[in-house]
Amino acid sequence: MTTTGPVTGARDLALAHYAARGVLERVLARHGMTFQQQVTLRAAVTAETPQTRAALAAQVQHSLKADPAGIHATLDELLTRHLLAEEGAHLLSTDAGRELMATIAEETAPISARVWGGIPAEDLAAAGRVLALVTERANAELAKLG
Repeated sequence: MTTTGPVTGARDLALAHYAARGVLERVLARHGMTFQQQVTLRAAVTAETPQTRAALAAQVQHSLKADPAGIHATLDELLTRHLLAEEGAHLLSTDAGRELMATIAEETAPISARVWGGIPAEDLAAAGRVLALVTERANAELAKLG
């Protein structure tokens, strides 16, 4: 099989991730948010049903592979900022939390369009398949490591 571009590997994937994350973190910093807070708040905002603290923490831990204690601290920070609210056993996003996520999405949309714009659909589809496979394999390795 012949390729039409450079062969990519873990370093290239990491560089792309950190470049894109760097852009997002600059936008988040303007709102006093960290990356982990944004991922956590987004999980609450996009949940189809109200999430318990444990379920929301587990979802974020699965996504970020972050320390559970740190995730619970992030939940507390979001509660303190009134971006999340406790309702019985559940944590729900507040109007302020949903508005902040909408503002961040609005600010990042034109940047994302410039970053992703013009990439052929077939290239994006191939990248999606590769990234899904890498994620699956890395998650399997993490499970083995405990």
